[in-house]
Amino acid sequence: MVVELELEENRKPEIQKTEFVWMNGKTIGWEDATIPIMTHALHYGTGVFEGIRGYGSGSNLLIFRLRDHFERLINSAKVCDIETKYSAEELMEACLSLIRSNDLREDCYIRPIIFVGFSGINLGFIDYPTESAIVVFPFKHYFSKPGLDVCISSWTRLFDPVTPPLAKICGNYVNSVFAKREAAKNGYDEALMLNTSGKISEGTGENIFVIKKGRMCTPPMGASILDGITRNTIMELAKEFQIEIIERDVARSELYTADEVFLTGTAAGIAPVITVDRRVVGDGKVGPLTKSLLEGYSEIVMGKLTLGHDDWVTKVY
Repeated sequence: MVVELELEENRKPEIQKTEFVWMNGKTIGWEDATIPIMTHALHYGTGVFEGIRGYGSGSNLLIFRLRDHFERLINSAKVCDIETKYSAEELMEACLSLIRSNDLREDCYIRPIIFVGFSGINLGFIDYPTESAIVVFPFKHYFSKPGLDVCISSWTRLFDPVTPPLAKICGNYVNSVFAKREAAKNGYDEALMLNTSGKISEGTGENIFVIKKGRMCTPPMGASILDGITRNTIMELAKEFQIEIIERDVARSELYTADEVFLTGTAAGIAPVITVDRRVVGDGKVGPLTKSLLEGYSEIVMGKLTLGHDDWVTKVY
């Protein structure tokens, strides 16, 4: 027991603290950003969040699709019937101000969250306060490998009659946690979940794309997926590169015979998959179309390729 305690105390956190956090309209110290133990969201998952990436560019920092992320955050709150005190524009400005306060110019991750605060234990949270916060910290890669070994999870992806997967709801991610931990304990980098129809839905925090004979497909909105912003970006990029793409149901077995498979997400970027359930995808290397899209995406987030969307990249300084 003593040894376990020592290991726990010596373990370094994965997140490097920054000096300031934005919370409820104020920029405060990281250590001062605390919540009561009986906060409603802590017990019931009643919150919504976003993940946003910033990319260092010389002495500047470029934020990718800032407005789209905050608009999705507001929409997620609407789905949960959580009152928002701030508009997307106000949250965007708070985000940029926070980054400047921390003088952060390296690759980073931004986590805005809106959640139900402390009042009581009533599930309906009528007249409960709503809290808002934004945290930013240095961040390079979500996955440490250039090619992933993934498995099909025994856990089914949640679906609309239970809780809406199109919204980034805090409580929804317990479903992903179950799948991710199962995969990690079995030696995989990531898990893919099936929907209630037995078709491929998505990863624990990423959308999925499958390539066969030069054609690319991805599960549709009705497959219990998150409407991914990176997913949307890749679909537009594919059209630019004249890659045929279609949204349709994807069978599990299609992954075993695919030429290329990759995952997309804000934290993950584009993550090539090299094995599924220990079956090698294609030749076991990053495929040519995946590589092309990866290079294109790298140019997009740095503002070198706009696809007609000049507002996708926001300069902080």
